Amino acid sequence: MSKYKILVVDDEESLCEILKFNLEKEGYEVTTLYSAEEVLSIDITDMHLIILDIMMGELSGFGLARILKKRPETVDIPIIFCSALDGEDDKIKGLDLGADDYIAKPYSIAEVMARVRSVLRRTKRNVVAEQPAENVIRFEGLEVNTLNKRCFVDGEEVQLTRKEFDILTLLLTNRGTILSREQIMRQVWRDEVIVLDRTIDVNITRMRKKLRQYGNHIITRTGYGYGFED
Repeated sequence: MSKYKILVVDDEESLCEILKFNLEKEGYEVTTLYSAEEVLSIDITDMHLIILDIMMGELSGFGLARILKKRPETVDIPIIFCSALDGEDDKIKGLDLGADDYIAKPYSIAEVMARVRSVLRRTKRNVVAEQPAENVIRFEGLEVNTLNKRCFVDGEEVQLTRKEFDILTLLLTNRGTILSREQIMRQVWRDEVIVLDRTIDVNITRMRKKLRQYGNHIITRTGYGYGFED
């Protein structure tokens, strides 16, 4: 696995497609189903999150959640209810069933995306469980997979250039150590003939922005070099 997998369950196909489109833009892998019964007919144990409507067919979202939370293989899959039922009692019932969040319709897509990010940060079902531990370097919500050359920030993939990826991997591997520009050049650029100090500076500046809050952990020691500090 390399992406968070999200299951959207709603009997309104147009809403499913809108959510699918926007979630995939954020980098998630999305499956859509149109009834609670369909969910029970397939294997969903690899899902990292379920976005679930309540008023559907014979089996409601509440009923589905009750079943999933009783099964050992699905009990820890986070659930966000998205429903036109917006009363306080409905929200309390949903949360009491074990849901991680409850969003009342109509909702804004921006709000749904923010709630999804928040729930995934809190629950953190592992998106790299199938990769050997030695191939994965983690610092809090920052994750680098040296096998498939991918980087994730709080579960969302970040596109790094090859040099940015190699610099980040080097700094994370030597966390707490200041590496000189010469050391970085030897490890990252290797046999390339001409590399200016400014080239390293530019790559690190770009990388800091891409890593968002984790970019602040890449520090500069003037006259010495760069490091990654907790």
